[in-house]
Amino acid sequence: MTREELEAELKRRFDLGDLDGTIAAAITGYGDELVGFLTGLAHDPTRADDVFGATCERMWKGLPKFRWDSTFRVWAYAIARNEFLRSTRDTARAKREVPVSQVQSIQQAIDHIRSTTPIHQRTDVKDRYAKVREQLEPEDHMLLGLRIDRQMAWNDIATILGAEDAAAIRRESAALRKRFERLKVRLRELLDDPA
Repeated sequence: MTREELEAELKRRFDLGDLDGTIAAAITGYGDELVGFLTGLAHDPTRADDVFGATCERMWKGLPKFRWDSTFRVWAYAIARNEFLRSTRDTARAKREVPVSQVQSIQQAIDHIRSTTPIHQRTDVKDRYAKVREQLEPEDHMLLGLRIDRQMAWNDIATILGAEDAAAIRRESAALRKRFERLKVRLRELLDDPA
């Protein structure tokens, strides 16, 4: 299923009021890449798995208020980013009225993603490049992950990083492009350094 087909299917399920089915389909469609994104940020599969679970729960709880101002994918990445940052700050998670583990269709989708090999582990990644990326600040690592690994548009990245109105998105997109250019130069320097 293409990304556009998945987005259309998610919207169709949402419009029919099938919120559990919407989340289950979203987790099945985007779960691998979200886990890869979080693992890249956390450098710890266990922590990434915990954040992924919190991300799924946050999406499920927030879906009724989702306005479709962006793609579901962008919304999911924004939630994953926020949950990662929340876990980094060690803030308490909100109490849940119904644990996501009690909704069978959602739990099956989560279990499926957790039991398959993540995308980032299916391909051979050059050791040197991986080591260089580990040296980056979390914000730079996140920028690389969203732009290169996930091939997201600058406006989508700006939205994920918190820009809300059109003017803020334009400003943030321009700033992110400049930051990305500086980051590419730094990566080349690190890769060329034999130490």
